[in-house]
Amino acid sequence: MQPNLTMVLEQVGKDKGIDVKVLLQTLEQAILTAAKKVFGQHRELEAQYNEDIGAVDLFQICYVVEGPQAEKGREITKTDAEANGLEAEIGDELLFQIFYRTEDSERAREQEEKYGNLLDLKDTIKQFGRIAAQTAKQVIIQRMREAERENVFNEFKDRKAELISGTVRRFERGNLIVEIGRNEAILPVREQVPRESYRAGDRIVAYVVDVEKNARGPQIVLSRTHKGLLEKLFEQEVPEIAERIVRIESSAREPGARAKIAVSSRDRDVDPVGACVGMKGSRVQAVVQELRGEKIDIVPWSEDPARFVCNAIAPAEVSRVVIDAETHTMELIVPDEKLSLAIGKKGQNVRLASQLTGWRIDIHSESKVREMEEQARRSMAEIEGSSEELANTLFKLGWRSADEVARAKLEELAGVPGVGGEAGATRLKEAAARQVEIEKQRRIEAERYAAEEAARAQAARKADEERLLQVRGVGENTLPALYRGGYATVEKINEEEDVARLAESTGIGLKKARQLKHWVKVFLGEIDPATPEPTGDDEGASAEA
Repeated sequence: MQPNLTMVLEQVGKDKGIDVKVLLQTLEQAILTAAKKVFGQHRELEAQYNEDIGAVDLFQICYVVEGPQAEKGREITKTDAEANGLEAEIGDELLFQIFYRTEDSERAREQEEKYGNLLDLKDTIKQFGRIAAQTAKQVIIQRMREAERENVFNEFKDRKAELISGTVRRFERGNLIVEIGRNEAILPVREQVPRESYRAGDRIVAYVVDVEKNARGPQIVLSRTHKGLLEKLFEQEVPEIAERIVRIESSAREPGARAKIAVSSRDRDVDPVGACVGMKGSRVQAVVQELRGEKIDIVPWSEDPARFVCNAIAPAEVSRVVIDAETHTMELIVPDEKLSLAIGKKGQNVRLASQLTGWRIDIHSESKVREMEEQARRSMAEIEGSSEELANTLFKLGWRSADEVARAKLEELAGVPGVGGEAGATRLKEAAARQVEIEKQRRIEAERYAAEEAARAQAARKADEERLLQVRGVGENTLPALYRGGYATVEKINEEEDVARLAESTGIGLKKARQLKHWVKVFLGEIDPATPEPTGDDEGASAEA
């Protein structure tokens, strides 16, 4: 041990960011583990750091027992203790120093002469060999790694749900390893935006999803897809959000494509949407740039659910809103020309609006709603004993089908004008139940007919395919090309007079198209099979066997 070991430990602690007390405990544990290899595992030893000499002192613990006999090396009788000038009571612990440093050889010999018969130590001084030194080294390395990992965990455990900036270092099975200060974080494949790509050395801003503890140490998990990234970027760019004047009520994202964010203001003089957009769109553009071009809709939040949903579905206009509080569903009726805008590409707009508001949203065009209303009135008008006028009345009062009338409460129906009181309501419910069965049978018949038609169409397609495959030159590779060009039958190919169009629409080449026309006519019996096959100069064409 070096005399300035305390200074070394302080320097290591400063460099590694580890408390000196932890390093001292690590050093004591390492010496203790190595000593047990040298002096024996059965001994109960204790290591204590001595600041005065900058080294670790090693002691053997012996317990004072009544006697007459004691386990040598672990126990000492009270009689033996007193005989050796030791004052002790039964149950006391006595610490005897043992030595592993050459500079303590004189003290070691004195200790051995004095207490050797009690401690069962033939040698109270031994040098640590290679194995013992390696053991101590491994213990120190392991404990320092654990201390560093604990420091990392403690540093980042309170930084969950925060933005963090780092540098892309390397790739591991699709995951990005990001350097953040002296530590590393991981951006898993599942948390990456598909359209984004990075190279080593690129700067990256991500959202801390989790800080996990595992066998390899704490793992800082980042995300570029979490909606929290969107919210934190706005908080970073918009001072009013950071000052809690403007509040982000909710947000929804389809990473890399589009996002919606709902905002409200605590100050009447502050427009929440305008604050987020910024002068000439500078603030929102900064967020869009960080998200690599992701489109962002900023929506004013409202306490009125219907108004909030209408704001969220923007830029589409809404004509009417029907709310079903029981199922937490809203039915939006929009003009026919605005239907595709309201739904969005592949349903993106309505999907994001639903996530943003927390309501299930159904969108219908005005013409579709009129058609549904007519169908509802017709269903109720067909009930035995009902009329068109009664059907209109029931529709205005909220009933939408014969099934709903059949399940309605008797007292509710009895109060409807034109029903005829409780007796009339009873007859109407019974008739509605019969109408429901009739409509059910109609649906079953319609479904059976549709299934039969589909089966017939499938059989016809199969027959046409088998006929095409019988034509020379048509194989498994040519068939899809013919289907893409719209030539699904032998007759379609035969009817095509323009061979160049046949070649171009299918991509089979002019020579192949001429040969195909020839063999189709042979198949249909229009020309003799012995008629020579046409030839062409098209280099890219080749007949399929």
